[in-house]
Amino acid sequence: MFRTALSLVLATSLATGAYAEPYRPQFHFSLPHSWMGDPNGLVYENGQYHLYSYGTWEGATSKDLVHWQNVPVTGPQRDTGSNAFFSGSAVVDTHNTTGFGTSKNPPMVAMYTSVQQGSGVQAQSLAYSTDHGRSWTRYDGNPVLDLGSKDFRDPKVFWYKDSWRMVITLSDQHKVSVYSSPDLKQWKHLSDFGPFGSISGVWEMPDLFPLRVDGKTTKWVLSVSVGSTGVQYFVGKFDGTTYTPDGPATYTPPAGVPLENFESGSYGDWTTSGDAFGSAPASGTLPDQQEVSGFVGTRLVNSYNGGDRSTGTLSSPAFTITKPHLNFAIGGGQHPYVEGATPFGTLPSGEVFADFSGSTYGDGWTATGSFAGSGPSPSSLPNQLGPQVLDTFTPDGDAGTGTITSPVFTISHPYIDLQVAGGDHPWGQPNPTAVNLLVDGKVVATASGPNAPDLTWNNWDVSQYQGKRAQLQVVDDNTEASGWGHLMVGDILFADSPAKPWDVQTGVNLVVDGKVVRSATGANSEALDWTSWDLQDLIGKQAHLEVVDHSSGGWGHVLADDFRLSDSPASSTNERAHWMDFGSDFYAANTWNGTGGKRVGIAWMSNWAYAGQIPTTPWQGATTFPRDLSLRTIDGSVQLVQQPVAGLTSLRGTAVQVRNVTATSSTRAVNVSGDTLEIEAHLRAGTAGRFGLNVRTGGTQYTQIGYDTRSKKLYVDRRHSGAVDFSTSFADVKSAPLNLVNGELTLRILVDRASVEVFADQGQVTLTDQIFPDPASRGVTLFAENGTTSADLKAWPLKSSWQKASEVAGG
Repeated sequence: MFRTALSLVLATSLATGAYAEPYRPQFHFSLPHSWMGDPNGLVYENGQYHLYSYGTWEGATSKDLVHWQNVPVTGPQRDTGSNAFFSGSAVVDTHNTTGFGTSKNPPMVAMYTSVQQGSGVQAQSLAYSTDHGRSWTRYDGNPVLDLGSKDFRDPKVFWYKDSWRMVITLSDQHKVSVYSSPDLKQWKHLSDFGPFGSISGVWEMPDLFPLRVDGKTTKWVLSVSVGSTGVQYFVGKFDGTTYTPDGPATYTPPAGVPLENFESGSYGDWTTSGDAFGSAPASGTLPDQQEVSGFVGTRLVNSYNGGDRSTGTLSSPAFTITKPHLNFAIGGGQHPYVEGATPFGTLPSGEVFADFSGSTYGDGWTATGSFAGSGPSPSSLPNQLGPQVLDTFTPDGDAGTGTITSPVFTISHPYIDLQVAGGDHPWGQPNPTAVNLLVDGKVVATASGPNAPDLTWNNWDVSQYQGKRAQLQVVDDNTEASGWGHLMVGDILFADSPAKPWDVQTGVNLVVDGKVVRSATGANSEALDWTSWDLQDLIGKQAHLEVVDHSSGGWGHVLADDFRLSDSPASSTNERAHWMDFGSDFYAANTWNGTGGKRVGIAWMSNWAYAGQIPTTPWQGATTFPRDLSLRTIDGSVQLVQQPVAGLTSLRGTAVQVRNVTATSSTRAVNVSGDTLEIEAHLRAGTAGRFGLNVRTGGTQYTQIGYDTRSKKLYVDRRHSGAVDFSTSFADVKSAPLNLVNGELTLRILVDRASVEVFADQGQVTLTDQIFPDPASRGVTLFAENGTTSADLKAWPLKSSWQKASEVAGG
């Protein structure tokens, strides 16, 4: 029987003192006044869990992984000749194999990556503590392991039977190396694992640990962070020397009706234009090209004929779409199709104000700070027109700051069109990298880079200011070497219309009725990967394929092979990989050493795409809530399962229950609210195409946690979650494949002041995302699209774990 939910506002116990800021996490760990990076030095000793932050090793301890006490930590300091140190791990040397302590007072030993000044070489070093991690002493024999590599980092050390083991990444090679040592000082290389699974970014922060499957047989889990993509994991065997993953090493895509596989040695009835594709399919790698891999058989489409400067199009004959999916392999450059794009170099009518082609920025331009006395830089950036650009990357790298200002000019045209590349640090946010238009001394228009080297057109409508005096100002106040702390500016036009994007695509297009209806591109890689288009809405229509190379810049070519219509979609490498979390803000995951048979993990709750731009002060960054890890057999395969540690229940207030609430093609309030909540939801799909919960709702703000019955994916949509404009990379939707069980979905959701963590179906799928809503956005609603859904909910307000933060900060 339907029962209207009781109205109940879940009051949150607010922290007093330093931990009461609007976006301050109330039950996730963050440092009092500092940047929080990768969780480092995770070790359990004498009833205390230790946690340190990447780069600073500021620390904290906890008895229950919920309530943390910030403790003063000295070191490990930078080694002589080191200008930075990266992530590492810690162990308790119970047997005193290092000799740093005694058998009665065994030392805590940290192994971390030192980055050498000048060369950037990454080597492994030791520090030790005999006072339970409060103060650290550098080992005089550092570094203890040095391969002379700039991509050798993030050691995870653990005890295995009767000696030490370490896993560490060869980051650019997508490998994890295994080493052994009797004393943490002398290391022997045992084996390498990889490349395997996802290689869409550099490999970092490895971890290797045993877990029982369904509480029985032991398997070993190897996890590794992949660029900013996330954390992938493998389940397999470890014999002390070699790690071997379970499962097949190769992938066979679904069978289908072949359109073309190019194995005949000719293009057949496909037609070419331009010179990029040559007269026939390629037999693999072309002259001066990096090795091409991932194609099927012996031949493929490869537009690297003559190098990246060649351009052209390869078109298929018309065919009828008879299957719901089109699968094919693609590689090469990542230059997508853009509707309405014009040929490269097409400019609107007007005049060039600056092109930075001379020895100086131009008459009347002035520069301050690190840029005083500087001039244009010779560059070769994507979309660059002339030989030089304005570039705030100095001989000191991103450390340079200052301004570069144009002479005063009169706005004579309705548009100012300008090319900008580099850091995405908008004006109005801390430490901007921006180009500003000043009228009467005020900023009236601004542009920032795309966190990429591609010069991108920005078009300012300045018609209301025509006739006024103005200046352009290039501002670089950012010193983040890892966060695109510089800006590049190309041509600046006083124009009669907006500059349109240029057609520099390298990809494959599906054309129906003369329009591009599907498009795919490579990933700046010579390794082809499978992709799939859903064509269910196009079955029965006539279509043709176009393989297009319109780029003559870097990665200006496309690779393609084995087009086939199929009943089932092919999966890309990233789709086939096992991910610990599918959200935007789960990276650098690691587990605690010394916890016995159980395994507890935690991750950095941020993303390098915008980590330096999130709108928080006086701290930046936090960790995920600690998770108990286990292995469970699901649908015949062994998967990693995660749940919040049990101590979370100590923060619960009085529960509210909502039973059998329904929504039909609408959104319905469930009379639960709060900015720190734990929600258990049992949802029934009913007839809805999409359904789920919105949290932190208020006004036009909401974060949507939903399920799409067509794609069979759980998702978190934070595009309307509050403050999203501090970075162009932030407003997104992240999803995870998940099958409903009898048309039902079970969720456990943790809502904090600036984050949501979603655990689906007992933790077999998780998504973690930061959000920055207004404090007043505290509601929860049930939603359904194109049908009816129903749900049962149980929710608890969560007390702050930092209620006494002002008392314990500092020790």
